[in-house]
Amino acid sequence: MENNLAIDRTGRIPKTAGANFLFNVISYTVVSVAAILCLLPFEILISGSFTDESAIALHGYGIIPSDFSLEAYRVLFKFPQAIIRAYGVSIFITAVGTVIGLFLTSMTAYVMNRKDFKYRNKLAFFFYFTTLFNGGILSTYIFFVKYLQLKNDMLSLILPLLINVFYLIVMRTFISSIPDSISESAKIDGAGDFTIFMKLILPLTKPGLATIGLFYALDYWNDWYNAMLYITDVNKYPLQYLLFSTLQSAEAISRISKMASVAAISVPTLSLKLAMAVIATGPIILVYPSVQKYFVKGLTVGAIKG
Repeated sequence: MENNLAIDRTGRIPKTAGANFLFNVISYTVVSVAAILCLLPFEILISGSFTDESAIALHGYGIIPSDFSLEAYRVLFKFPQAIIRAYGVSIFITAVGTVIGLFLTSMTAYVMNRKDFKYRNKLAFFFYFTTLFNGGILSTYIFFVKYLQLKNDMLSLILPLLINVFYLIVMRTFISSIPDSISESAKIDGAGDFTIFMKLILPLTKPGLATIGLFYALDYWNDWYNAMLYITDVNKYPLQYLLFSTLQSAEAISRISKMASVAAISVPTLSLKLAMAVIATGPIILVYPSVQKYFVKGLTVGAIKG
């Protein structure tokens, strides 16, 4: 009887426990090797930041520091209050910009997905048109500085990245997977549009909100260009622009010292770049594990339901 149960209706013998074990071993091995290869560049980045400048010039980058040195971090943290203040600015604009951007993006996507909104196609074309043509840097700068008076204002770091059309389209596609019957039943019960959006649509779009929110957070955290355009007050520098200006100053000092043949001035420009990347990348990496579980849900939206 046991032999008969071991054979399926097609006459083929199912996979044995040994085959499953072998498959698991191969799968875990491949995934582990891929994970190590993905982590290897970051390990080289950290190692290079703790390597002496002359050792990098002679031997290049390695997994283990060939000549351990903290000189790059000493240069960056020569004025620690500036780094801490820049961290505060970056955290503020990232948190505020991400929350407001998520709210506006999801609300706009919900409106564009409503079939009873007769201007939704025109509104969608308006947003799509901005991806093809824009006013350019000069007109944007004049608008922000002359008309909005946002020079040296935190809003100048938040408003330019507040709405991303690509994220808007993704969010609209995600909301379209929600059955219309949910909104219709809520309307029958007397709920208004804003109530439906806040109490029904938003809770059902958590995977999409987490995914788009991570993208917005990365955009705000890595942005330095808007700070270069609109911020001249050192106390309002975000982290990325502070590190960028520090690197520019270090490279300028290094070039001047070489031109003047002054050997006493030594600035670790190579290891400084890596140390800057470590300082700027570290905090944002901690955000990913908190939203990782929502990525799987986002990928399975629209899958076949049994």
